[in-house]
Amino acid sequence: MKKQIGMKRLLQAALKAARISYSPYSRFPVGAALLTAAGDVCVGCNVENASYGLTLCAERVAIVKAVSGGMQKFKALAVVGGSGKAALPCGACLQVLAEFCSPDFQLILAPLDDLNKSEVFFLGDLLPHAFAMREKSE
Repeated sequence: MKKQIGMKRLLQAALKAARISYSPYSRFPVGAALLTAAGDVCVGCNVENASYGLTLCAERVAIVKAVSGGMQKFKALAVVGGSGKAALPCGACLQVLAEFCSPDFQLILAPLDDLNKSEVFFLGDLLPHAFAMREKSE
């Protein structure tokens, strides 16, 4: 039986990922920790590129790592970035999450400098009209 991971530990995993971010252009490190349905945690950090359009967000890195590892069901995502106030995921990251997660999927967001200022949001509130090619059957 897997040990249940708490919100604080998920935020700490995201903070650790932010610390290894490759963000020389924006100087805006972001880390993400994705909790899978099986209880595993997949982390990601933003990876910038001189050609800005090729930059990868921490959230999408975590999702791609999970999916490439055979996981497609997720419980929650913690994202740590910003100073004083948490940074919200971009629209592209929210849309990728919508591919795998329901509108009631939880996102726990906190600034780098104070994990105690975390806030919980629901995917459906941040992306109320997600694009879908087909109805999901679950």
